[in-house]
Amino acid sequence: MPRIDDYYNAAKIAIEALCRESSKDILKRSGFEADVNGICIPFLSRSYSIRFPDFVFSDTDTDPKDVPIQEQVLILHYLQARGIQFPTGNWIAYREIQGASFYFSAFVKRAIDPLKKTFGSNIQGLVKAAERLGGQPIPAGDAGFEFRILPRIPIQLILWEGDAEFPPEANILFDETIGDILSPEDVAWLAGMLVYRLMALSR
Repeated sequence: MPRIDDYYNAAKIAIEALCRESSKDILKRSGFEADVNGICIPFLSRSYSIRFPDFVFSDTDTDPKDVPIQEQVLILHYLQARGIQFPTGNWIAYREIQGASFYFSAFVKRAIDPLKKTFGSNIQGLVKAAERLGGQPIPAGDAGFEFRILPRIPIQLILWEGDAEFPPEANILFDETIGDILSPEDVAWLAGMLVYRLMALSR
């Protein structure tokens, strides 16, 4: 488990690299839009802004909060990614991402297990939360939704409800381009952030 200092160091490294680029190039690559301060970042039902050129984050919602450093690092890594491309529509499981086997247990712990535990017997809670987060229903499982958390990164979340005979099952799928954009560790964090935001919205 990374220490908090590791996240601040990762943010510093990413910012140093991004400062050598123009805002125009970053916006074109990432799919984000400009705002009065620099870059407008809609992220998991929050609205952030990144000031350019020093890449300071601020929460622009009506009830502003500190932007978690883990979210800052994830967004900075996305902005920094050279392999960003439009999704192909070909879906893969986490295990199929190159290099993901090392982080698979973390992915299950951060995303799959909380999803099953919270919504495995509460499908309507998932439906309610997904709708609030802008998820689009897909014909999969007992409940399935597609989310666009970052402009070039769609994620599908699928849940099968448990009963007296079978435990709940869940899966999270990614466009095949995900490995060219984020590291497997970042993908695991992103999936966990999505699930935990859904959990919060279902309360």
